[in-house]
Amino acid sequence: MTAQAHTVPDTPIRGADALLRALVAQGVDTVFGYPGGAIMPVYDALVDAPIRHILVRHEQGAALAANGYARHSGKVGVCMATSGPGATNLVTGIADAWLDSVPMVAITGQVPTALMGTDAFQEVDILGITLPIVKHSFVIRDPARIEATVHEAFRIAREGRPGPVLIDFPKDVATAQVPATPFSPPPAPAAEPVDHNAVQRARSLIQGAQRPLFYTGYGVGLADAQPQLRALAKSTGIPVVSTLKGLGGLPSEDKQFLGMLGMHGTRAANLAVQGCDLLICIGARFDDRATGKLAEFAPGARVIHLDVDPAEVSKLRYANVHLVGDLRQLLPLLDCRPQISEWVAQCAQWREQSQPRYDAPGEDIYAPALLRRLSEIAPPETVVACDVGQHQMWVAQHWLHRSINQHLTSGGLGTMGFGLPAAMGVKLGSPDTPVICVSGDGSILMNVQELATLRRYGIAVKTVLLDNSRLGMVRQWQELFFDERYSETDLSDNPDFTEVARAFGIAAASIERRDQVEDALAALLAADGPFLLHVRIDPQANVWPLVPPNTANQHMLDPADSDRSKETSDA
Repeated sequence: MTAQAHTVPDTPIRGADALLRALVAQGVDTVFGYPGGAIMPVYDALVDAPIRHILVRHEQGAALAANGYARHSGKVGVCMATSGPGATNLVTGIADAWLDSVPMVAITGQVPTALMGTDAFQEVDILGITLPIVKHSFVIRDPARIEATVHEAFRIAREGRPGPVLIDFPKDVATAQVPATPFSPPPAPAAEPVDHNAVQRARSLIQGAQRPLFYTGYGVGLADAQPQLRALAKSTGIPVVSTLKGLGGLPSEDKQFLGMLGMHGTRAANLAVQGCDLLICIGARFDDRATGKLAEFAPGARVIHLDVDPAEVSKLRYANVHLVGDLRQLLPLLDCRPQISEWVAQCAQWREQSQPRYDAPGEDIYAPALLRRLSEIAPPETVVACDVGQHQMWVAQHWLHRSINQHLTSGGLGTMGFGLPAAMGVKLGSPDTPVICVSGDGSILMNVQELATLRRYGIAVKTVLLDNSRLGMVRQWQELFFDERYSETDLSDNPDFTEVARAFGIAAASIERRDQVEDALAALLAADGPFLLHVRIDPQANVWPLVPPNTANQHMLDPADSDRSKETSDA
């Protein structure tokens, strides 16, 4: 968010007004929250503030909505809750922002300073609780420090590797009379200087490589460096794979893009990673879901690692060349032309062999085909926000990803219930952008109460609910790795989701046959307001490919492999 200078009134103001004045100075126009006793002075001040407050129906929804707002807009998301359970209900959303490097400021009410440490009503040590999952925490005890603290919190949240910052705000500080202090935006931080020696070493490695590969992550999106990545890929001709959150850095249909790597990655991406001799990692962190068995990940490759956070470089995999900063560090390499025609041909062959098929037999709805079709007919600027589970992986694998900030998913924390509030945050920040939430019957009930928020504010999020009456991903693992001993994954007593949606005032429809899909998707996209499409799918459907745990990425399980082998032998 852009910080703005402001003038100061002659008379003192309440601490709560000073807090909101600082938020306005930081360019905040939307706050997600839920009121309560300790935060009540701030809610009183909101009545006269030029800030739109979105009343969610659970504080977790506030944090996840602020998360979605920040991810798509590039601004700092802001959420607010009262002390005690209000503050603790924010914790999951704060942790999600921490693990996925999302700029967020969470403001919590606190009991008066004289009562802190006495086990007062609705008192918890939210600073201590969140200490491992924030970039920094503040407890404002001095009313004169309110505005300066807010400005410092925003600076910390957005600079370097972004992340959440907590401001705990005692009630007596909120009601105190304080002199308003003038604020002038600090100068923009200087760009990291280019390490020319490291760039030259990178150039030498690239020019000498026979099988180089770009491995890209969400850092590309955080740096707003998608154009630079695409220019670098095009100029060098080097193939590209991405993490789950890096999808869209190169469009899905780009011939150089081999797909997502890792546990549910494409065969092309995983084979390329395992076969490359130079891995150029840009804005990714060698997460275990991407690397599989780390000791056998890209076994013959040297590594160039570029990241804004020096703590990530060589943390899990030694980097032969490390570059701290953003993608501008690699722009001097635009003239690199490695001689890799055989490698490019091999990757193209793997890519062709990895193309999914959508001609599944039977009349049941095949979820990958439905998602692929929806991404084809939705407006190209559509944002998709996912919950967590099988449907999340199907979106990653089959959606046509056109831009890195059009795909929102909970990567590091894997938060069920993320999709609906995150989609809500995107739509409120970009009201003209089409937004689709893809959820599952397990995930949707985690934050289903936010359908009431959609209704209240007329937030036109379109929800596709894939219902297999199971906790699908857990059931799949129990099938494959726990001898089909199914434990607590049966959700066959789900409610009628269309009736649930209608009870919230949301239009809804339900389908269960393949011949219903085309008309249903058209109706979903044509709906003026929020809409829920309930889709029944096969409870036994699995996500393929799958790399088993603690296994190298080339060892993928995929029934389609035997089908392809049979077709080849029959031919």
